[in-house]
Amino acid sequence: MDESPRNLRTMLAEAKDHSELMIDLAYAALFFNDRDMAQEVDELEAGMLDRVHDMREICILAARNVREAEQMSSVLLVVSAIERMSVAATDVSRIVTHNLGIPPALLHDLAHAQEVSHRVRVREDSSISHKSLEDLELPTELSMRVVAIKRNKSWIIDPDGIEIIMPDDILILRGSPDGIAGLREMSGAPAFDAPPSSDDAALTDLDRAVDVLVEMKDISEVAVGLAYSAILFSDRSLAAEVAHLEDRIDEMREHLEVWILRAATETIDPSSLRGLLRLGGAAEEIGDAAQQLVWLIERDEELHPILQISLGESDEVVVRMPVASGSEIENKTLGETKLEIETGFFLLAIRRSSRYLYRPKGNVTVLAGDELIATGPGEGREHLAEICGYTYFQDDETGEIEIVLTESIEEN
Repeated sequence: MDESPRNLRTMLAEAKDHSELMIDLAYAALFFNDRDMAQEVDELEAGMLDRVHDMREICILAARNVREAEQMSSVLLVVSAIERMSVAATDVSRIVTHNLGIPPALLHDLAHAQEVSHRVRVREDSSISHKSLEDLELPTELSMRVVAIKRNKSWIIDPDGIEIIMPDDILILRGSPDGIAGLREMSGAPAFDAPPSSDDAALTDLDRAVDVLVEMKDISEVAVGLAYSAILFSDRSLAAEVAHLEDRIDEMREHLEVWILRAATETIDPSSLRGLLRLGGAAEEIGDAAQQLVWLIERDEELHPILQISLGESDEVVVRMPVASGSEIENKTLGETKLEIETGFFLLAIRRSSRYLYRPKGNVTVLAGDELIATGPGEGREHLAEICGYTYFQDDETGEIEIVLTESIEEN
């Protein structure tokens, strides 16, 4: 983390980004069984605890009257939720450092999750060597974003766009599994062979536990994205959806424990299942943190303006984009639109009439009047607006954002 914090707004944005980075690194460490990455998560947690302490101190000192104290309480609640997510990430990383054990079936399923963490080493003669991240545009080209770079024995966490990729750099990325093949080709790495699935067609209790666990992971991460969206847009319907997801995670945790206990009777050494229990607890904790974030919206609590400002300044932004009639993606399935590859944005949900379709699959058709709720790099917003039938404007002085229906669509 950066040494001296600049202000509360910046600290909040950085804390959010770093908590998400910790989760990415923790799952990557688990997938590749990389103790160095796992230990890096522990070090990030130590820095996060310092940052959390500083933010709480600033909040207390800044409240000069009752109204300001009430507003600052909303900031403190968000700070606490971010802290919970970072602790959950550390729990995941300690599966590696404490050798708790992970069944191979889980690694196979993690390789096919909605979003994956991946690691690749850059070769000297690759097409990305000696180029800046900004020039490569990996989020829009491959729907993969670099969350960390390991160079020699040091780490570059949350690299800026001006960072130059060097030969032998190890990149830690997050994004769609569809981008892995292209990423490895660009970096000069050999093709990636995902962990094999079991040849046994019979569905065992362990298989059921692994399936539940991967779904818990996906849902908990979607819940966090929707929770930040609910705060950014002060949206009660989004908050209600997060609460629904959190209830589902709680139910799934109960099923998970049953399947793991049953699997233990089939396993010679049940201690190898401890990692599954730890992962289930971490996913539930992340879901609980998301629920904590939206408590503010559910209770109609007054939010401090700094929350929405800081979320807008995060490396990953949350957008709500309506779909215009006659737009490029109207009446196409999500698989056909290749939304993540084209824009770098990960679709959290589609709002259709008064309902939400969260984690929509590739066969879902996009309709005029839908509203896409997505998270991704700020530089992808203009293209996302364009394919949805709008032109994106941002005032350089005020920072206010406006989308206007594209003229060609208006004329039609």
